[in-house]
Amino acid sequence: MKFEGEHLLPGQLGHFFIILSFIASLLATIAYFTASRQTDLAVKNSWLRFARAAFFIQVAGALTVFSIIFYLCSHHLYEYMYAYKHASKELEYKYLLACIWEGQEGSFLLWIIWHSVLGTIFIIRRNSTSVNGWEAPVMTIISFAQFFLLMMILGIYFFGVKIGNSPFTLTRNELNAPIFDQPNYLSFLKDGMGLNILLRNYWMVIHPPILFLGFASTTIPFAYAYAGLQTKRFGDWVKPVLPWALFSAAILGVGIMMGGKWAYESLSFGGYWAWDPVENASLVPWLILVAGLHTMVVYKATGHSLRATYLFSFLTMTFVLYSTFLTRTGVLGDTSVHAFTDAGKAINVMIALFVAVFTVGSLVYYGINYKKIPAIHKEENTNSREFWMFIGSLVFFLTAMFIIAKTSVPVINSTFGTSIAPPEKVEFSYNKVIVMIAIIIGMLTAFSQYLKYKDTKKQYLLKGIVLPTIVAIILATCLFIFYPFTYRKEGAGFLIAIYIAAFATIYALVANTFYIWRVLKGKVMNAGASIAHAGFALMILGMIISSSNKVVISDSRVNGLNIPVSKDPMTKQEDNPQENLTLIRQLPTRMGEYEVTYQSDSAGHEKGRKFFKLLFEKKDPVTKDVSQSFYVSPDVYVMKDNNMSSNPDTKSYLSKDIFTYISYALNDANNVDTTKFKDTEIAEGDTAFYSNGIMILNKVVRNPNNAKYHYGPNDLALMADITVIARDGARFKAMPVVEVKGMDATKYDDTLYAQNLFVRFEGVGEGNKIRLGVKESDRLIDFVTVKSYIFPYINIVWLGLIVMALGLVLSMIRRATFSTVQSAVILILAAAGLFYMFLLANS
Repeated sequence: MKFEGEHLLPGQLGHFFIILSFIASLLATIAYFTASRQTDLAVKNSWLRFARAAFFIQVAGALTVFSIIFYLCSHHLYEYMYAYKHASKELEYKYLLACIWEGQEGSFLLWIIWHSVLGTIFIIRRNSTSVNGWEAPVMTIISFAQFFLLMMILGIYFFGVKIGNSPFTLTRNELNAPIFDQPNYLSFLKDGMGLNILLRNYWMVIHPPILFLGFASTTIPFAYAYAGLQTKRFGDWVKPVLPWALFSAAILGVGIMMGGKWAYESLSFGGYWAWDPVENASLVPWLILVAGLHTMVVYKATGHSLRATYLFSFLTMTFVLYSTFLTRTGVLGDTSVHAFTDAGKAINVMIALFVAVFTVGSLVYYGINYKKIPAIHKEENTNSREFWMFIGSLVFFLTAMFIIAKTSVPVINSTFGTSIAPPEKVEFSYNKVIVMIAIIIGMLTAFSQYLKYKDTKKQYLLKGIVLPTIVAIILATCLFIFYPFTYRKEGAGFLIAIYIAAFATIYALVANTFYIWRVLKGKVMNAGASIAHAGFALMILGMIISSSNKVVISDSRVNGLNIPVSKDPMTKQEDNPQENLTLIRQLPTRMGEYEVTYQSDSAGHEKGRKFFKLLFEKKDPVTKDVSQSFYVSPDVYVMKDNNMSSNPDTKSYLSKDIFTYISYALNDANNVDTTKFKDTEIAEGDTAFYSNGIMILNKVVRNPNNAKYHYGPNDLALMADITVIARDGARFKAMPVVEVKGMDATKYDDTLYAQNLFVRFEGVGEGNKIRLGVKESDRLIDFVTVKSYIFPYINIVWLGLIVMALGLVLSMIRRATFSTVQSAVILILAAAGLFYMFLLANS
């Protein structure tokens, strides 16, 4: 059968270029591996030229595949399953790009693209001191990783076994429906399924590319560690890998916290980190990478910790791969909102194979060569910098192991048939350990830089550390007195630990600032490590302050009505329903220090999405003058199963964020009012009754021109000016209108939501009377139930992240072989990017 309107050429080209890239990556791996084993320079260079050509063919193929997928999505070619599943005509153009990495195949492709970019940069810089002599073994690993990633999207059958899932499969081959038996089936596919509603956020365009660049960049420290063992240049690789590792730490750290910012803005759990398994899986490699960075510096300065450096470099990438296994095989499907669903047994086996080859291969190779790796058997002095840096690295590593062990419980249960249940308070089970880690790391970061390598005199240490210690104690005491922490949820013991952790972070921040000023004499370009430490301390301090003094202002026990119905899958099960407040439309309601009015709603661009306009006003208690006002517009998306997904909105100030989301909203499809209008005749000055009060007709206005209506002298319209007085004395205005155009009369009702009352101008009665239609609903006409928090000083978190990333970039520039101009350009671009991210975070 010939199908009408299909565009098969793009898919055929895409599939061809996937196969081409797959073969080219395999050839590049073999050629680079062979070159790394050659001692004859001419033969080695010949293999290198072939390997580079193969790698660049793979790069060109991957970029072509990426471009074709974007073409399919942007041109809505729904004959392709990938476009049908992820694109739709209602999507903004930027989200058509994000469609590519929403699916499994596209996210693997994004990873491939970043490997291609990093590998290309590595080859271009092959003659620099940081790359020279390392190209063949390092590129062997990068090309081998590309081989596995391209295999994931290959989509071919080999002896009856399917290898990978192609993004170019046809919809008619994937879905079983009667329409696909017809040659004109495309005429029935009016639109695609579109991007998941939870992902329609500008962070979806930014966060995944940055995060996957971070993931891809961890391959380079892994590859250098392999190269050190393969070439028997056991310690020479540490110096050239340091800039790459610093780059990786900066990018991966920013990518992870971008995800936190996205969660804070878009999910309704009220925070930026929920210890979700997928969040944890991305954090673990970063923690190990940071541990490895410090042991690299220790080895470079003293010759110690080389074996640990190898281990951390290998484990960083292997845990990236393990996080891929957790995320993409469906094993976390019931425990994480981020995880992909099960992609099928074949792809799961391939991912497991990818993880196993790199994990087992690297650790076995490390074990074989363990005794050959140089090691200084003399123990470090406890008054030396390297001793405490190693302790810090060990703390980071053990923290990573603690997190990954808890995260892997579903895998353990699935593998061994156990039934280990998560703790009742999941977050607290992490927080009670992490707060102790924060204390240790804060204290180590504060004083360890004042130590010298190998040996430090007591007088030297005291001279440097006494003043920062005194200043930190003073600042912490002032903070605790004038801004005490109000967190009481987990008891006094945990609160004391939070206070100690806060002091430790303040100590680290002050000590590193003093180090830059007094020891480094303000030389910022040499202060990358201290700036990164200060930024990390600032970020943790921001987390402590914003979390410990977070306040729920929507408490219905204090403020009033609560209809606690929530079907938002993002809302935590342990949330207290009484922390939700119901707002009746157009009725101001007290919420903390604000008076909040639900003013209106409006349909979103996507079907099923509705935005709710809430006015927050702070009024003087005596004069009732408004001293502060702002709007927030949280939205709700009603899904096909009638469950609701809430997206919060936040008003940001320098000192706080006011975070609000809808915990319940009326579903228009189920909210049909069958009550009928009752007519009554009334003259100016007369009174009519309704069940909860009276209505007074003040006057009838011809062609009204006011804030609500704008008629001119040539129009024909009548407005009833009505005062409604409720039993409790509350007064409301109603202004229904009837408008005549030609032979048609149009009636514009007025709705008093606070009284569940509809008022309609039915027409002119006998004498001087008019006919009013009055309808009293037996239920609330329109309302929303909201939850609102105040996060104090949360901007400290984002500022700390930016400072930390900037410090890592400065360290990278200092340790790389860049010219002054190149360094300046990199620094300006990094600062501009981070500043833009900060503005975006607070827009």
